[in-house]
Amino acid sequence: MSITHIVMDSSPDQTRKRNQNQTLAQKSLFLYFSFLFFLLFFSSSHHSFYSHTSLQPSAFATPYSTTTKLPVSLYVHDRILFPDHVLLTLSNPQVFPPHKLHCLYYILINNPALSNPVYDVLVRPVLSTDRYDEFRSIARCPLPSRNFSAVELSWRDGDNDNQPFRFPVKPTAQHSFDMLAYEVALDNDTAVIFVKGLNLRPHKISNASLLRCHFGPQNGAFWFTTKAVAAAQEVVRCELPQSIQNNPHKARGISATVSHVRDEAMIPSVAKIGGYREEINRGNKKKNKLELCACTMVWNQARAMKEWVMYHAWLGVEKWFIYDNNSDDEIDHVVRELEVKGYNINRVAWPWIKSQEAGFSHCSLRAKEECKWVGFFDVDEFFYFNEMRRNALISIVGNLSNSIAEIRTGCLNFGPSGLRTHPRNGVSVGYTCRLRTPERHKSIIRPDLLHVSLLNVVHHFELKEGFRSLNMPQSVAVINHYKYQIWEIFKAKFFRRVATYVVDWKEDANIGSKDRAPGLGTEAIEPRDWRLRFCEVWDTRLRDFLLSSFADRETGLLPWERSSE
Repeated sequence: MSITHIVMDSSPDQTRKRNQNQTLAQKSLFLYFSFLFFLLFFSSSHHSFYSHTSLQPSAFATPYSTTTKLPVSLYVHDRILFPDHVLLTLSNPQVFPPHKLHCLYYILINNPALSNPVYDVLVRPVLSTDRYDEFRSIARCPLPSRNFSAVELSWRDGDNDNQPFRFPVKPTAQHSFDMLAYEVALDNDTAVIFVKGLNLRPHKISNASLLRCHFGPQNGAFWFTTKAVAAAQEVVRCELPQSIQNNPHKARGISATVSHVRDEAMIPSVAKIGGYREEINRGNKKKNKLELCACTMVWNQARAMKEWVMYHAWLGVEKWFIYDNNSDDEIDHVVRELEVKGYNINRVAWPWIKSQEAGFSHCSLRAKEECKWVGFFDVDEFFYFNEMRRNALISIVGNLSNSIAEIRTGCLNFGPSGLRTHPRNGVSVGYTCRLRTPERHKSIIRPDLLHVSLLNVVHHFELKEGFRSLNMPQSVAVINHYKYQIWEIFKAKFFRRVATYVVDWKEDANIGSKDRAPGLGTEAIEPRDWRLRFCEVWDTRLRDFLLSSFADRETGLLPWERSSE
């Protein structure tokens, strides 16, 4: 980490003249962009609002050289503050190696009212980078210990760390994820906006008439306002402006947000229409849908991915939507390896923490155009059938009544089973002792038959009126949930829970909830008898089947072990 002092030199006369010039320039720019907005939207069929025009430089002076040529046209769109990091959205979807990027923090060290405020500049390595959508990539910066006024990026080309140059910064405010419209997806003649800060009741459908929806360029020159038609938790479904319905291609890059009827202030937004190519192209191509897909949200689950995908492919799953919630265990490499082997996987960068329910709603929209049925279950959950056969799962969903829109399957929770280390040949073979009684369930749904609000509580969804769910008989199938694994893996639950309405375990709240492990407090301290807990019934049915049917006859290796060689 390095620190540089910056002195902002500004006399009173210079400040007054500069402010006058800036005011005139801002008025001219406002009129210009307002006029340009109408010309583009109503006249052009070949352009979008999302363009890479030159922007104002940052308000902060920089001690770094800016003469080195940038690798591509790139600037920071938005800065979003999370409890443990700062997320930067970047103007180019190309992903840059994290070791080439550095985070720059401007920290005021004297009174900002002084004519010459002084700033420290802290430089720290980027945590990770990723592609986000068709427009943008993202970079995650660590949260510094001191308050900062802004965070930017620098690029270091080669070994000379003394001459970095900085990416230009779009003059936008820093957002807090506590109050933010963070994603938007088109769905026929509506837009579904995902937003934090509305404080709608959990697990309930809310009164959409109390909300308004807004669409326009991020600079705020002009906004279309429409009404909300449904709302639940962090999801608001909005009417699309007629001009966007008629010409969806022109909507690429338009920002979307919401407001409350009692408060005219719009919630800050980083949500842009058309970030996923299939949104704009929907309806252009008619193709047969896949019968069965799966969707999950993961954080640092690369170790489990091959076993989960390969096993459920044998049961009939045809495509996987993997919502990656800021993993740093090279899960993208595992996904690429599976894709090379022919598995159809769509990895989605989902940087929004504590938003699993919203992520599943988002996944249901994306999967609807490709899949008749979508299963929502975790990578430590494995379907087991009393009559095990290839394509057993897809056979069930393909032979149901048209009135059924959801299948619920009960979960059997397995414990550490006496193990001290992670089982080499996978969780489905290594963990064999469980609790006696099933607890909760996971669902496979028809995404085209969900309620307009997309309300879900992770385990199941609200359905359209006239459709019903089916409880899978335990005599037919169960889900083996390898929930309580060896301590080194299980303790991660103390530091990250992805569900919105599940309290983080380090917080002293809901101690007796079923979302917690029985007998554990608020600290990640291993109980002495952890490896022996949650063991009431020895259940080796799935293990025995896999070793007899999947293992290589010569080596004894299972498919996911062989793929790791």
